[in-house]
Amino acid sequence: MSVVGIDLGFLNCYIAVARSGGIETIANEYSDRCTPACISLGSRTRAIGNAAKSQIVTNVRNTIHGFKKLHGRSFDDPIVQTERIRLPYELQKMPNGSAGVKVRYLEEERPFAIEQVTGMLLAKLKETSENALKKPVADCVISIPSFFTDAERRSVMAAAQVAGLNCLRLMNETTAVALAYGIYKQDLPSLDEKPRNVVFIDMGHSAYQVSVCAFNKGKLKVLATTFDPYLGGRNFDEALVDYFCDEFKTKYKINVKENSRALLRLYQECEKLKKLMSANASDLPLNIECFMNDLDVSSKMNRAQFEQLCASLLARVEPPLKSVMDQANLQREDINSIEIVGGATRIPAVKEQVTRFFLKDISTTLNADEAVARGCALQCAILSPAFKVREFSITDLVPYSVTLRWKTSFEEGTGECEVFSKNHPAPFSKVITFHKKEPFELEAFYTNLHEVPYPDPRIGNFTIQNVFPQSDGDSSKVKVKVRINIHGIFSVASASVIEKQNLEGDHNDATMETEAPKSEGKEDVDKMQVDQEEGGHQKCHAEHTPEEEIDHTGAKAKVPLSDKQDRINQTIKKGKIKSIDLPIQSSLYRQLTQDLLNSYIENEGKMIMQDKLEKERNDAKNAVEEYVYDFRDKLGTVYEKFITPEDMNKLSAMLEDTENWLYEEGEDQPKQVYVDRLQELKKYGQPIQMKYVEHEERPKALNDLGKKIQLVLKVIEAHRNKDERYDHLDPAEMERVEKYISDSMNWLNSKMNAQNKLSLTQDPVVKVSEIVTKSKELDNFCNPIVYKPKPKVEAPEDKAKTGSEHNGPMDGQSGSETSPDPPKGSSQHTDSGEMEVD
Repeated sequence: MSVVGIDLGFLNCYIAVARSGGIETIANEYSDRCTPACISLGSRTRAIGNAAKSQIVTNVRNTIHGFKKLHGRSFDDPIVQTERIRLPYELQKMPNGSAGVKVRYLEEERPFAIEQVTGMLLAKLKETSENALKKPVADCVISIPSFFTDAERRSVMAAAQVAGLNCLRLMNETTAVALAYGIYKQDLPSLDEKPRNVVFIDMGHSAYQVSVCAFNKGKLKVLATTFDPYLGGRNFDEALVDYFCDEFKTKYKINVKENSRALLRLYQECEKLKKLMSANASDLPLNIECFMNDLDVSSKMNRAQFEQLCASLLARVEPPLKSVMDQANLQREDINSIEIVGGATRIPAVKEQVTRFFLKDISTTLNADEAVARGCALQCAILSPAFKVREFSITDLVPYSVTLRWKTSFEEGTGECEVFSKNHPAPFSKVITFHKKEPFELEAFYTNLHEVPYPDPRIGNFTIQNVFPQSDGDSSKVKVKVRINIHGIFSVASASVIEKQNLEGDHNDATMETEAPKSEGKEDVDKMQVDQEEGGHQKCHAEHTPEEEIDHTGAKAKVPLSDKQDRINQTIKKGKIKSIDLPIQSSLYRQLTQDLLNSYIENEGKMIMQDKLEKERNDAKNAVEEYVYDFRDKLGTVYEKFITPEDMNKLSAMLEDTENWLYEEGEDQPKQVYVDRLQELKKYGQPIQMKYVEHEERPKALNDLGKKIQLVLKVIEAHRNKDERYDHLDPAEMERVEKYISDSMNWLNSKMNAQNKLSLTQDPVVKVSEIVTKSKELDNFCNPIVYKPKPKVEAPEDKAKTGSEHNGPMDGQSGSETSPDPPKGSSQHTDSGEMEVD
């Protein structure tokens, strides 16, 4: 079973795999460990990754990149509209209102949903990992920013399904980094000691995330997380681009922003310049040849100017650091170390801001680019049964508080309850009790919209069906389990109605809440997780999670544990209780329908097949081209002696015609046309190739046959001379051998004589395969007779000697007749060897 972790970045992706030797980041077909998050669509095929990145400037309108922020968002979303201005390709409103891209593929305009685009990228990463592991890949863990909302998370999960991947967990990027950091640490404090607090800062190409984690031996708990979703490496690139656009406008009188190709080239050059400035403080040049309107442009910049240019961006580094410390209730002195990852943290000014805030040196023990992928691979190994990994529990958190709302019967009012507060541990389940006489609806939403980088607070609506009054007319007691699952997605996991029964009732019904109470302060997250997976109505009260009872008025009361236990005991004394599962109808905000998802999966399959057919077509075309060049080269060298001048001229003309055809009307033909063309060339070329190969290999085959004949002739001669080594051979059989050898020599001599009379341009009289067959026939006929073993006659005086010399079968006798019992020592040795293996 393969174990894969995928860092799905805004600019680049990384894949890490778990092997017996540990975690390693794998390279793609370009021997590059980093695969650009880029897809280029063409008239016949798709290019994904490195091949697509090289087409960004040449195929501007159909090369999709920078699409990570569009997940789970509507086309009218302010973020989508902001991104739209930056992107050189066209965005389009999909039928379900979400944002999609419009590109030209297979000679027609086609819209693609963001799930399809990310699905294409994930399918490529899946193929890369399969090529590296040499086995199929299905299970994986995919990283996402910690600030992603439910809609965005579900969108990434859908993309994984499109790619044919089974995502075991969507993992927050900073949590993945924390796992990669903590799992190898041998000196972490034990569980009863004060934890080690570490700050993780991740500034990538498009976003900035900070988290504080507490480490104990075998345990990681995320205490708080903050973020600036709109600050990253690309903002620093934009600052440079804007500066040079203004400079070129005055210096060269050109408006770069009107030309998308020129703008993309400027972005690429500014990114390189930014990286150089991180290492050099001196003036650095920027030169672009044939930039726009056939103009060459040049300028320069140094680090001090760059930092001045980006002062407003650098001022945004500190607020999230302050916020995360406040949320975690920690002081600077409580922090053990500060770890930084992500490409943009290499900017010296960013490091300086962090150092100034914490008054501590920054630690760079982690690989800034690959730490997220490595953490995901470790999490995948922990979740996979195929790997044995050191025990390590991970407690993540809920980034935004979640509230449930429902209608109450009193004056048509509404009840509300905040089920998960900000920074609440996750994954987590809670069981809430309602008293209802009819089906009811729960609405889940984010409590504080100003905290959420998403324009809509809705998560989804959940209708609890089949709720009826009790037989005595009282309200039914409905237990609803809500959950933040391993992916960080909210759901109403199950609902059950508690039905009272008389003592005469069915004795097989499960009694409720029979488990001893557990202190509310010590929720065991791991056990709770198991309960989630095993889910069932009997598990509702076995969960080690807080339970909240809510009555019709919407008032919320936590039941004291001692009172709860008393009530359970009274309930058990009075009679039995039956718990019945209720169906839940979910309507999630921005959720893809199953039909739409299936159509995306089907389309991805078709595109993969189209890519495969196009590759086969190109391979067939390349095979023709390769044959033309290779054969023409050999015609003038090794094949020259094996072809007549007339045939040489004819074949050379044919090769030239084929070459011209390949670059004209043969440029774009179906696969079969190329296959037929190659067969036609081979019809003329193969006889020449065959003559050359026969000429090269014939001497060795003749020599081998001649040697075998000479060896048999020597045995025949020795037998005639009454040599005692061969006196056991049957004279009649030896006569047959002599006749066979005589015939073979005649055949060999006649063939050699005939062959010597022919020129090299003529077809050979005898083929190498015939000589090899003749050689095998000679072996099969002569060897059993000529090399027949001499029978062993055992003399009485030699018995002791024979026993010591021959411990195995010899001269054709069976082992049972000649082999004495093996010595005891050897038997013991064999046994001990087997024991060692065991």
